[in-house]
Amino acid sequence: MTVAWKGAMWATAYVIAVAAPMFFVLVGDSPPGRGWWADLSMALGFIAMAVLGLQLVVTARFPQVEAPFGLDVILQYHRQISFVALAFVLTHPAMLMAQDPSLLRLLNPVTATPAAQWGLAAVVLLLALMATSVWRRQLRLPYEVWRVAHGLLAIGVVATAFTHIERVGYYVSGSVHRAAWFAVAAGLIGVLAYVRLIKPSRLRKQPYAVEAVQPLPGDAWSVTLRPDGHRGLRFLPGQFAWLKFSVSPYAVREHPFSFASSAAAPQTLSFAIKSLGDFTSRVGELEVGTRAYVDGPYGAFSYTRSEGAGFVFVAGGVGITPILSMLRTLADVEDPRPMTVIYANRTIDDVIFHDELDELAERLDLRIVRVLEEPPNGWAGETGVVSAELLDAFLPRRPNRHAYFLCGPVPMMEAAEQHLHTRHVPAERINLERFDLI
Repeated sequence: MTVAWKGAMWATAYVIAVAAPMFFVLVGDSPPGRGWWADLSMALGFIAMAVLGLQLVVTARFPQVEAPFGLDVILQYHRQISFVALAFVLTHPAMLMAQDPSLLRLLNPVTATPAAQWGLAAVVLLLALMATSVWRRQLRLPYEVWRVAHGLLAIGVVATAFTHIERVGYYVSGSVHRAAWFAVAAGLIGVLAYVRLIKPSRLRKQPYAVEAVQPLPGDAWSVTLRPDGHRGLRFLPGQFAWLKFSVSPYAVREHPFSFASSAAAPQTLSFAIKSLGDFTSRVGELEVGTRAYVDGPYGAFSYTRSEGAGFVFVAGGVGITPILSMLRTLADVEDPRPMTVIYANRTIDDVIFHDELDELAERLDLRIVRVLEEPPNGWAGETGVVSAELLDAFLPRRPNRHAYFLCGPVPMMEAAEQHLHTRHVPAERINLERFDLI
């Protein structure tokens, strides 16, 4: 089965799962004296409940689900559909209160019915979850704190919403409805068990050890891991993994990093990690022999998944990391296709893997274009930013036949992507990797 067919299959399954709770509305007993307006309100509530429950599923990193799309695409969808779910959650009671203004009394948590109190709790938790995610940086929440809070709030939203529906009672009464309702609850509990128990148990059986920690320019570090008692991990060049260092595999503290090593030599894994705060600012303190756990691989950012007569890589800063993994692999398999790397940085001191890129150029049909915003005296490369003019100067003669891989600052990627569209490059040949997964 092709990747496209797998993606279509999972997308169809998702739509069916979102629509499935309509069974409770269409077949269940309606509240007396309300009619279709109440049924429509309840339908929106059940759809919102389905979307929120599936949020736990789509972020559980099931490899079979993630593979056709890439985890970054799934997480983008996770963010965007959250706003839709919030709109449905707020519209659900608003419709009932518009029909019957006496129900406004249920907004008072002191005098509201128990069912309404649970519903209010679900809304408050959902708003807190959304606010701490959208304004995480403004609130100055450290990544580790945010991640724990996000998980607890998500569980709280689903649990209180379930309790609200249970306390209302309508639509979920009767033996068939009860069985279906408990099946949904059991499924979500199963997902949590997979994430918090089953997957960490598997990681515990395949530990890694830190083999080397080396400084790189631009306040970055190269970290090399070797498998401890197992054969290691196979991945596609350009993919990434979630790493845990010096903690139990059951710990929630983990961080995503792209592989920098060649997929053709998986005996060791290497990562380039830039110091950006939180854990990354302490990477240089890792000691050789430190225990590590690798959850992956994830992502669809790989030349193996994009056909092309050649490749053009556009990188900014540490965004060169997944591209380096692809270049190392292409060199190891002796790929003869023409390639161009456009590598942008602010200063010469920010350029990482400078010498290795030159070495790879000797093993591949590779042209390297280095771009600096603040070049030193005597700089012979390109200056400024990755603009349309710069791209036109180095794009292949027939750009629509090549595959493109963009990784770096979002403005750079968006500008490059837009220009490639103007040059009639098909969308399926343009691949983007966004490092900001939150």
